[in-house]
Amino acid sequence: MRTGVALTPMKPQDIVVLLGIVARGSGSWKAKDLAMDLFISQAEVGYSIKRSIASGLLSEDKQVMSEGLLDMLRYGVRYMFPARPGPLVRGMLTAYSAPPLNRSIRSNEPVVWPDALGTARGVSITPLYPTVPKAAQRNAELYALLALTDTLRFGRARERELAWKELKAGLG
Repeated sequence: MRTGVALTPMKPQDIVVLLGIVARGSGSWKAKDLAMDLFISQAEVGYSIKRSIASGLLSEDKQVMSEGLLDMLRYGVRYMFPARPGPLVRGMLTAYSAPPLNRSIRSNEPVVWPDALGTARGVSITPLYPTVPKAAQRNAELYALLALTDTLRFGRARERELAWKELKAGLG
């Protein structure tokens, strides 16, 4: 543990911020640009970055620690930030109902993030952060990463295994 750094619990938006960094690709980035991409305040992005550095998921030079993030997503996200099925609503497809897993998994009940502008109707789950649908609409790579993460939060064993393989290929 780093000396002088207080560990504070991770928050769901920390996952969104880390996946937002991954979706931007390699290279440098600024917190203000990430905040605009994710529709999260610049202050909240700053706090998220500090929590991620303290937890070892982001290096001091702000590089995502892929192995740690993959471990946390695979083994922790469904326990730390579980997704429970809600009512049928209009929304944006997520989890195994969204790309890339919707090509290999068919379901009679689509899974959606509630969104008034959404084009699908299905079982709702709460996104990791309220602005996730809006951010996902603007960035296909981020959308795929968030949908795969939701599969880990919500899916059954087979669906989670497929999501894990996709995430490992994308982040590994």
